[in-house]
Amino acid sequence: MARKKTAPLKILDTIGPVSSLESYVKSEWWKEIFNANYLRTDGDVVEDVTLTEKEIDIFIEILKPEKEMKILDVCCGQGRHSLEFAKRGFKRIFGVDRSNYLINRARSLSRDKGFQVTFKEGDARKLRFPTDTFDIVYLAGNSFGYFETAEDDKAVLKEIMRILKPSGKLLIDITDGQYMKENYQSRTWEWIDKNYFVCRERSLSADNNRLISREVITHAHKGVIADQFYAERLYSKDDIANVIKDMGFSKIETHAEIITDSQRNMDLGMMAKRIIVTAIAEKEWAPVKKKTDIETTVAVLMGDPNITDIIKPEGKFDEDDFHTINELKNALKNLKGYNFIYFNNHETYISDLIKNKSKIKFAFNLCDEGFYNKATKELHVPSFLEMIDIEYTGGTPQCLAYCYDKSLVRGIAKEMDIPTPAAFFINPEMTNFFELQIDFPVIVKPNFGDSSFGITQKSVCRSIKEFEEAILWVRTRLGYDKPVLVEQFLEGDDISVGIIGNPPESYMVLPIIKEDYSMLPEELPKICGYEAKWDTNSPYWKLKSVPANLPEATERFLTASCVKLFERLECRDYARFDWRLDANQTPRLLEANPNPGWCWDGHLAKMAKLAGINYGEMLKMILEAAQNRINKTPFI
Repeated sequence: MARKKTAPLKILDTIGPVSSLESYVKSEWWKEIFNANYLRTDGDVVEDVTLTEKEIDIFIEILKPEKEMKILDVCCGQGRHSLEFAKRGFKRIFGVDRSNYLINRARSLSRDKGFQVTFKEGDARKLRFPTDTFDIVYLAGNSFGYFETAEDDKAVLKEIMRILKPSGKLLIDITDGQYMKENYQSRTWEWIDKNYFVCRERSLSADNNRLISREVITHAHKGVIADQFYAERLYSKDDIANVIKDMGFSKIETHAEIITDSQRNMDLGMMAKRIIVTAIAEKEWAPVKKKTDIETTVAVLMGDPNITDIIKPEGKFDEDDFHTINELKNALKNLKGYNFIYFNNHETYISDLIKNKSKIKFAFNLCDEGFYNKATKELHVPSFLEMIDIEYTGGTPQCLAYCYDKSLVRGIAKEMDIPTPAAFFINPEMTNFFELQIDFPVIVKPNFGDSSFGITQKSVCRSIKEFEEAILWVRTRLGYDKPVLVEQFLEGDDISVGIIGNPPESYMVLPIIKEDYSMLPEELPKICGYEAKWDTNSPYWKLKSVPANLPEATERFLTASCVKLFERLECRDYARFDWRLDANQTPRLLEANPNPGWCWDGHLAKMAKLAGINYGEMLKMILEAAQNRINKTPFI
């Protein structure tokens, strides 16, 4: 396996001394803090296998679970307790956590160990599982009390009550709040390892109910890498028992305390002394809905193979296109519970959809060619669906309009402090554009469009002559009335990040890939342009996508940035984001792709395959993401 490169640490300016810790705590601090730094600072406890084994020993002794029981680990983190249950032969283990970073780590650990644990990203206040599902639900390692209000904590317990089976068991492993109020350390510092140390400040909140903490993590030679604030609600034994009782649980018991024994033997904070509380969900089974064999009818919207498509090499659908469509139909045919109706005649598109509207549950919008195979009319398809009130997969008209304009996406990224390559914009009316505002090499792109249309090996310019020819070629090919984007050409790894689902509640970031340019002749620029996607006779046709094997910090940055972009650009159900590394190995955003290529051998399918997801399963995930969003229904 190739060794991962070491990424430079992002050094921060600390804000210095503060008079009130509480005033710096964000209401949703837990969205940002559970990352690699968390595992670094708390690793003496949360990464200690021996401690986890002892805790599971205690849980099993108290709960007495059977191996076939369905068990949910709420706020599971990197899955240490879930994986220990799986290691001991429990077969139906689930974990849910809000941290994308920790969930991806949990999935990776589960795959590496050969376990079949299901890990989902989600909010503990909105557990997207069916009612009456689990025999046991537990919150371990002091994972209760992070929300800003006590009502939010109650919402967690209410959801747990809903998803537990009648007589199902709840276990909460939580800090002894009364002990912590009386014994917390107001200032500590400790060495994490030979390079990192962490300093902490603590105080009680104004209402005396939360412990406020500040954590400054420093690299001994490079400076501060994190300065973060968080708050955790403190429950005494009586407090937590009363809250659990108020939410309808019965037979509430407090068990032996957990005294954490860290190998570092330094600041344990909220993990120092914990209590275990159990309760029973005393309730009736929810009314059973009658099952039917009725399939969900889905309209599959596609491009029209009988009319011109200027993006395709011969201006029309060819043998490869029809093979791709057949692969799609074969994959969809094997999905149970669906009935698919295909619409591809654009002359009758509108009337056909209106005629079949009564039986269509929603549309699978795969018409990335655009209405009448015109890319500028890609947004017209979802616009029409909205006009006739048919739900659909993928981006909204506004989203597609945003992402069709590369310069606009660059501006949004800059506003969000997401790096992009240096670039400048050439309006159609500009004729004196030869004074470069950035250094060679540059790449010349049509500002509007997708499918790499208008981007070839000749788009990469290393001289004024090549630059002039590239501008002329784009304008001749696409029209003199179209704007052109000139970007700094980055020669680092060419990277793609795929997301399926809908942040923030439920989504999966697929394994990150990069293009392997090793088979290209040395003289050709390393780009994945039009020739790589459409020209079977080009050397670029042989390009392969491989695992990116990026440093952990880089993957974390890419994941966080793509999730933010997904939400900001109003993507839905699935999307792909393309990046390139610069000379300093900093990722810079190239473009965002809502409704990215859905074909069996496309980038999204390649990423899914690396995650052990086959083509049909990938399509099903997109469909289910849309259904969950449309119907607000739970999943498992």
